[in-house]
Amino acid sequence: MKNLLLVAVSAFFIASCATPQENDKEKALPAVILDTDIGPDYDDVGAMAVLHALADSGQVVPLAVIASNAQELVVPAIDILNTYFGRPDLPTGVPKGKGAPDEKATQGWPELIAGKYPHKIKSSADAPDAIETYRKVLAEQPDSSVTIVTVGFLTNMSALLDSPADSYSKLSGKELIKQKVKRLVSMAGRFPKGREYNVYVDSVASEKVFTQWPTEIVFSGFEIGMEVVTGLKVINNASLNSPVKDVYAKAMSFSKSDSLGRQSWDQTAVLFAVKGAEPYFGLQRGHYVPEGGNNAWRDDPNGPHAYMTFKRPAGEVTEAIEKLMMHAGK
Repeated sequence: MKNLLLVAVSAFFIASCATPQENDKEKALPAVILDTDIGPDYDDVGAMAVLHALADSGQVVPLAVIASNAQELVVPAIDILNTYFGRPDLPTGVPKGKGAPDEKATQGWPELIAGKYPHKIKSSADAPDAIETYRKVLAEQPDSSVTIVTVGFLTNMSALLDSPADSYSKLSGKELIKQKVKRLVSMAGRFPKGREYNVYVDSVASEKVFTQWPTEIVFSGFEIGMEVVTGLKVINNASLNSPVKDVYAKAMSFSKSDSLGRQSWDQTAVLFAVKGAEPYFGLQRGHYVPEGGNNAWRDDPNGPHAYMTFKRPAGEVTEAIEKLMMHAGK
C-alpha cells in the first residue's frame, strides 16, 4: 500500500509540474493577422487600436496588418498606426491584382494623419504584395495557430485560396490555410439575412471565400457593430494625443449622425478574434448562404460557420472597446 501511495504521489507531481512545453502550449497567446480596408469607414482605425492595446496587455501576438484596399493612403495609414503603437516593422501588404478595390475615405482623415505622424511607407503602391506577405507569415507559424480577422473586403482571402506553391511553402493556398489557420473571423454579412458593404463590394470574392474556406468562419454581422457606438469618449479625452483621436475627431465632425460616435463594426470582430465569445457574445452555428451581394443563413448545430449574437448588453461591449481605443502608443 505504501508503494502504491508513493506511485500515486509521484504521478500527481509529474502531472502538475511536468512538460513546460505542454504548459506553454496551453498558455500560448492567440496569433492574429488583421486584414483591413482602412479608409471607406474609420472604424478600422478603432479596430487597429483595439488590436495594439490587447497586444500591449499581453493578450495577443499581432503577426501582420494587411490591406484589402489598394487606395494610395491605405497602407500609409496602417504604417502610421503601427508606428505610433510601437510596432513599425509589423509586416503589411496590399492587393496588386487587377480590379482590386480602390476606395477612398471622404472625410480627409488619411491626409491629416499622414501630414502629422511619422511613417515609412508613403503610398500603398510601395507595399509588398498582400498574398506574398500572407504566404510568408503563415508558412512561419505553427500548425492551426493563426486567426485571420477580416474587417474589409474579401479580396485577399479569395486570392490566398487561389495562390500556388512558392518559395515560402510547397502547399497551395487552400492547403496552407488548412494547415496554418485556426479560424477566420470576418466583419461581413447581416444575420440572419441581409446586405452588407464588405460582402457586396467584392461579392465574387466573398462568395468564393464563404463557400470554399477550409476552416471555421465566425461572422461579426452588421447588426452587432451597429449597436456599439464609440468615439465620443476618445475625442473628449484631454490627456490623449493619438492618431486614433485625430481620426475620430475629424471624421465625426463630418456627419450629424456621427456626432455622438461611430458604429464599431470592425472593433467587435477584433475583440472576438483575440478574446473569443465570452463574456460578451454568443454564437449561432450553421451555414452562410451567399445570394449575390446579399446573404442568407441556414441553422445547423454542426455547421462550419457561426455568427455572433449579444450575450451581454451592447453598452458593456461599448465600454470595453472604447477603453481599448484610448490606449496610448509607446
